[in-house]
Amino acid sequence: MSESEVREVFERYIDALNAHDFDRMTEFVHDELIENGKPVTRDDIIAELKAHGDAVPDFTWRVQDVAIDGDRVAARLFNKGTHTKQWLGVPPPAPPWSLPSTPSTRSATGASTR
Repeated sequence: MSESEVREVFERYIDALNAHDFDRMTEFVHDELIENGKPVTRDDIIAELKAHGDAVPDFTWRVQDVAIDGDRVAARLFNKGTHTKQWLGVPPPAPPWSLPSTPSTRSATGASTR
């Protein structure tokens, strides 16, 4: 894949996240991957994202920096949201929050490491 093709796949991935169209992760995430050093399945990732979206209906992912090397993308993201349900041990209501996320690396072919 060319750099522009890799970038386009990554942009579609971010667009799907921001649309909370988490079932589209089948386009971007392999059946099995590593998340925070632990093996997980694509279904685990989709369930996790749906739980985030359910508790934080305005959860957004904003790209701050992107580096592309071959078919791999490293990105620094900035997340924002307001949770309306218990989320990560914090009950609602809570004020809106924003925080940078740790760098994530993804292969444009779908093999993902989060």
